[in-house]
Amino acid sequence: MQFTALWKFHVMPESIPAFEKIYGPNGAWAQLFRSSPDFLGTELIRDLDHPGRYLTLDHWTSREAFRRFKQDRQSEYTAFDKQCESLTEQEAFLGDFESIPDES
Repeated sequence: MQFTALWKFHVMPESIPAFEKIYGPNGAWAQLFRSSPDFLGTELIRDLDHPGRYLTLDHWTSREAFRRFKQDRQSEYTAFDKQCESLTEQEAFLGDFESIPDES
């Protein structure tokens, strides 16, 4: 099963290009996460009806792997998160999700 951490962001219009670059699949967050062999990739999706509204889906091998990564890299993770706060008006963690295996 695959684990996904899901976040929602409201990005200020003038920050959209920088946000997309930093939070995209090859952005700075994904580069930080790639230091873990348990990181599977990031998806960045934008709402077509609400400009500036985005979701990030960070895929990991397990919930525990993501928690371990955050613990091991806590100071770096926290510092980078603080640095990126200026890009958004609102940020919300939507939850930890797990894929459901195909039983067919």
